Amino acid sequence: MSECSRSFAGRVALVTGGQGVIGSALIAALRERGATAVCADGAGTADRRFADAQALATDAVRLDVTDRGAIAGLVERIGTLIGPVDLLVNVAGVVSFGSAEALAEAEWDRVIDINLKGSFLACQAVMPGMRRQGFGRIINIGSVVGKNAGNARPWIDPAEQERAGNVAYGVSKAGVHVMTGFLAKELAAHGITVNAIAPGPIATPMTTGFPAQLKALIPVGRMGAAADVVHAALFLASREAGFITGEVLDVNGGMLCD
Repeated sequence: MSECSRSFAGRVALVTGGQGVIGSALIAALRERGATAVCADGAGTADRRFADAQALATDAVRLDVTDRGAIAGLVERIGTLIGPVDLLVNVAGVVSFGSAEALAEAEWDRVIDINLKGSFLACQAVMPGMRRQGFGRIINIGSVVGKNAGNARPWIDPAEQERAGNVAYGVSKAGVHVMTGFLAKELAAHGITVNAIAPGPIATPMTTGFPAQLKALIPVGRMGAAADVVHAALFLASREAGFITGEVLDVNGGMLCD
């Protein structure tokens, strides 16, 4: 294990989507390396239980990432009970399937609100504290689909579109990538880096229906694992990555090389 992967003692992290496959693996890795990592998730326990630092640092707090007040309140509570958040990882997200023609307006709004608006609101909530301390790491989870206009090839097999991320998902993740660059420039002078990770298909419950013919197009010959994303996040979160900001790091097994 490298020194930079063990350099999180004293750090205070907030991970949204922390009960998912990637989020939970990241929280475990951060805690193992000495960080106090707060798990926030839409399926977490009601917020009223978290009146002390021990509960915040060990359980999962319920958080609607589309609720500005809820996010701001959680960040404030973490700051009061534990210390200011100096690492934010926005993992919370949903996927959407199907064709653009059949996409309902409500589904578009749901995906954009959670994936893009939710990530922005969380970033916005931690900015003041990071500015005050002159240090911070923000990592957003994007997607290869936000770069390659989707994995599906409907001109070959229309059924692929029903089992791969659609336009709403791709647009939301492309927005995350662009947002990352804007925030990186805005916050750089304050010792804060803002980066994104763009995973390819990762083996999670969200990708159980991913078409086998698309899996066969991944050059390394397998779906990604949560650990692949976690290792990238640990590097970007480290002090050693302080000269890297505005980067969208591909973790996709060679599906897209840019």
